[in-house]
Amino acid sequence: MQIQYNADDGLAASGHRVASNRWRWPGLLCVLLAFLPAASASAHESPNENPGPEVVPSWVFPLDSTPPSGSAPFNSLLPLHIPGSRRSFTHTEVNDPFYAPDWHPASHSVMPGIVASGRPPEVFACGYCHLPGGQGRPENASLAGLPAAYILSQLADYRSGARSSAANGPYAPADFMIHTVRNATVEELSTAAAYFSAQSLRPRTVIVETERVPRSHVVGLVYTAVRGGGSEPLGQRLLEFAPDADRHENRDDGMRYVSYVPRGSVGRGRHLAKAGLDSPANACVSCHGPQLRGVGLIPPIAGRSPTYILRQLIAFKTGARSGATGEPMRNVARNLNLSDMIDAAAYAASLPP
Repeated sequence: MQIQYNADDGLAASGHRVASNRWRWPGLLCVLLAFLPAASASAHESPNENPGPEVVPSWVFPLDSTPPSGSAPFNSLLPLHIPGSRRSFTHTEVNDPFYAPDWHPASHSVMPGIVASGRPPEVFACGYCHLPGGQGRPENASLAGLPAAYILSQLADYRSGARSSAANGPYAPADFMIHTVRNATVEELSTAAAYFSAQSLRPRTVIVETERVPRSHVVGLVYTAVRGGGSEPLGQRLLEFAPDADRHENRDDGMRYVSYVPRGSVGRGRHLAKAGLDSPANACVSCHGPQLRGVGLIPPIAGRSPTYILRQLIAFKTGARSGATGEPMRNVARNLNLSDMIDAAAYAASLPP
């Protein structure tokens, strides 16, 4: 029995099933990862490990640096398609970090150059990783609707070294972000921040409370079910799956991800968000607002990737996020254990953005 929560309509139905498509490894990412030390995480490792202040579970950062067997051959001319879009792009285009494949141009305003194409050879297109409308993916931030000043403060922390990944080793999205920020101009960053702040976030994930999950492997930087692979215990983990590996690899900004969390996570997270761990002063709503949609320059967290939220809580706890504006969150996170973090992330992600 599984309980499913939709970020747009609250508690839905039970018995959610995830289908998987065939693997296809993005050629460019494989090349980029070749320049980084190997860092591979499996969804099957230590399902009940509970990190102390300096220990980060490897499953939080899924990364496979070698192409899986049976990958579809790279074809630079074959047009790719996704459901719900009349547009088409090639393998080359969806793997070009200086190009943001725009499947749904009517869903956002006109992208400025820094978002659409970056500035080769050093500044990647913001819309390549964060997607044209800022919807993001589990491995990076959903920027749509974040306050521009907040985005700029985080970019400044990346540039100064006050913000990094909490992964135990290289993590490509954070590494590429740091590289881009340190090579971008203030004007480019300000333009990107203003653009993404003006966009609207759409629901990106479905929360499923369960005791068992499909056996998985990693496609790019996200979990996907092994077809016919059966299931395994979830344990004390939060695993966000792409229900269709091809749509994920093709950078489909309309696909909903599926996030598996332990039974009772959303209810426990709701209590944590409203009452705090040990005091209402530490409750999520005291800073992020009653619906977790942000207050002033404090960012909204409702409806955003629970995997991403979990990584940020761990980053605050470990000190990977050490910027001045993060001090209140570090005070809260230092008292949270892994279960608390999963619960809080699950509840926030279950809310409408």
